[in-house]
Amino acid sequence: MKAVLNSLRRFAVTGLMVLLALWAGYKLWDYYFEAPWTRDGHVRADIVPVAPDVSGFVSEVLVLDNQQVRQGDVLFRIDRARYAIALEQAEAVLAARRATLDNANADLKRYSALTTDVVVSRQRMDQVVATQATAKASYDQAAADRALAQLNLERSEVRASVSGIVTNNELRPGAYLTPGKGVMALLDTDTLHVQGYFEETKLQRIHIGDPVNVRLMGSSHVLQGKVESVAAGIEDRDRSNGSTLLANVNPTFNWVRLAQRVPVRIALVRADERDELVAGATATVEVVGSASSGGGHVAQDRPSHHSALALTSRTSPPRAER
Repeated sequence: MKAVLNSLRRFAVTGLMVLLALWAGYKLWDYYFEAPWTRDGHVRADIVPVAPDVSGFVSEVLVLDNQQVRQGDVLFRIDRARYAIALEQAEAVLAARRATLDNANADLKRYSALTTDVVVSRQRMDQVVATQATAKASYDQAAADRALAQLNLERSEVRASVSGIVTNNELRPGAYLTPGKGVMALLDTDTLHVQGYFEETKLQRIHIGDPVNVRLMGSSHVLQGKVESVAAGIEDRDRSNGSTLLANVNPTFNWVRLAQRVPVRIALVRADERDELVAGATATVEVVGSASSGGGHVAQDRPSHHSALALTSRTSPPRAER
């Protein structure tokens, strides 16, 4: 009897160890192949190139590299002397055109009070009307030139279009700038977020609003976030447009098929944690609690192709059989 119990005990221990091994193997398989997590995550943000709208020499640089700025702050100034003179010239021309227009309006008023074809000829009346119209057009052009000169003077001060951090600032006074050429980068801190590049096989377990743990490389602190959106499409590397605008499909097929990576946008729950983010940094992204989301697809709010076909088939009239 004792030998039987020992034998049963050995079988029970062996069976328990096998079950534990199977359970551990399943959990490892699920973690590495099925669980929605990835080390391929990066911190991203919108970058605004700072470029002047007018040309000239830089007279003053008011920001330092990696300095925090607010929207509307002056970043640097371009020499204003030329644009101030242009504004004065435009104002002088505008005043002269205004005097000409006032004189033309006065003539038109006087001639309009006279009887046409009796006191004044119709030809002369037409000339007065044309002179007044020409003076009015000249005045409007001078007003537009004055507004343009005022705009150029204002644009000699380059301001921050968004709140953020100025980076890669190597601008110095005396440099000559041309319109449209970027001279520094402005990182919009309000758009700092994390992009996790998940394998397409894991998208079924990712849902909008799922909580996310983000660990930056080199940091033990866990940032809390949530799934904000999933990319609607990625590039098809096996297809391109040919010279005839027809589809050019790669005829080769790799037997080893790697899962495509799809970007998933992660928004941080706490805004103050954005200060810890550096655009371009590497992060590990783990979606937690996705198993309780009902197993729906990540794009469950989007109408599917099959549902659209079903709706079309229900609403379209039946075809007559031949």
